Amino acid sequence: MKIAILGTRGIPNHYGGFEQFAEFFAVYLVEKGHEVYVYNSHNHPHQEKTFKGVHILHCNDPEHKMGTFGQFIYDYNCIMDARTREFDIILQLGYTSNSVWFFLLPKKPVIITNMDGLEWKRTKYSRPVRQFLKFAERLAAVSSDHLVSDSLGIQSYLKRKYGKDSTFIAYGAHPFNSPDAAIPAKYDVEPGQYNMIMARFEPENNLDMVLEGVAQSTDKKTILVVGNHMTKYGEYLKSKFANYANIRFTGGIYNLTDLNSLRYFSNLYFHGHTVGGTNPSLLEAMASQALIAAHSNDFNRGILKENAFYFTSAKQVAELLPTVKKSDNLQKVAQNYEAIVNDYNWEKINGEYLGLFEKVMAAK
Repeated sequence: MKIAILGTRGIPNHYGGFEQFAEFFAVYLVEKGHEVYVYNSHNHPHQEKTFKGVHILHCNDPEHKMGTFGQFIYDYNCIMDARTREFDIILQLGYTSNSVWFFLLPKKPVIITNMDGLEWKRTKYSRPVRQFLKFAERLAAVSSDHLVSDSLGIQSYLKRKYGKDSTFIAYGAHPFNSPDAAIPAKYDVEPGQYNMIMARFEPENNLDMVLEGVAQSTDKKTILVVGNHMTKYGEYLKSKFANYANIRFTGGIYNLTDLNSLRYFSNLYFHGHTVGGTNPSLLEAMASQALIAAHSNDFNRGILKENAFYFTSAKQVAELLPTVKKSDNLQKVAQNYEAIVNDYNWEKINGEYLGLFEKVMAAK
């Protein structure tokens, strides 16, 4: 098959979850004998025309000059190029800035769209932007030949909202089983004697709720707050909790050995996300053998099932902290790790996407 992947800033990954998936999946497809093209921003660090056998198509991306609106121009440029290529399948990752150009997509290829999370629920967006994202979601849902949901919650939402079936294919993670016991000391904590939360500093990730619970709790273990806090919301949180010495803002941690070991040796790892499908950071926490306390919602429960503690308020966080020990809950940890190995490993995820491609081409 001749396959194109649109909707990312490009590969190899220098940005986020969709880029990571595009990198793994594109290389996998080439290894299986397919002809694969990935669209890259013109200013992507990788300027070669190929990457591990994948053809790279650089398109002009004015986002660095124009801000968010530049994403629409970049997607337009990618789609216009795709019209000249005679692809069999076009895989679109997300819909926020490409679905408005649906009428320009070439007619010959099968259009498959990964619908991402419920982007219009993100409180970081203004009301007009959220209304636009709802409109963009609808355009993608009704104009694509096939939809992919990366969580069962998104799958049921698309069926309920648009009457559209979608194929459930989750995200992936690499199992981690080589922790370095010296890493916590680099961050001035001891194994098992600290908690952790990692997220983008946005309201829907409930950092405020978790940290308010830490402030209220009788438990005074350090909590490492990992993520870029140099934002308006980050400044608000740092100011609010400035008097709590056990709340420590580390900034982003991008060394994977450090990050995986910190998750592994934490007592409780909090996951407060409420928007989106299969969240990559949640799978990575499971893969790092962390004991997880997650916000109680369909997305998180659909992945963690009974193998986590759940909260919906700061009071519940405060009650969990002094009573839950990782050493008493190793079965939950083991079952989450097993889920990564059996259900969320990249080989299985890639195989499910390829199986979908083969199915839709056979039907065509």
